[in-house]
Amino acid sequence: DPAIGPDGYTGYLVSTLQGSTETTFYVLAVYFGAVQVRRIRHTLAAALTADLFAVIASVAACTYLFR
Repeated sequence: DPAIGPDGYTGYLVSTLQGSTETTFYVLAVYFGAVQVRRIRHTLAAALTADLFAVIASVAACTYLFR
């Protein structure tokens, strides 16, 4: 479908979503693994909560700016 591309609303939304949530598991795996943190339960809950709000903010921002 030519209406869905990198310059359309869907492309902007997907790029914004990925940019706002891509580092959660990277930080948990690499940084916490480097210093050997074993208990990540509270960090994971906080990170996933922040990701949820990032998704909501991304949708709101892209809807406001690009629709």
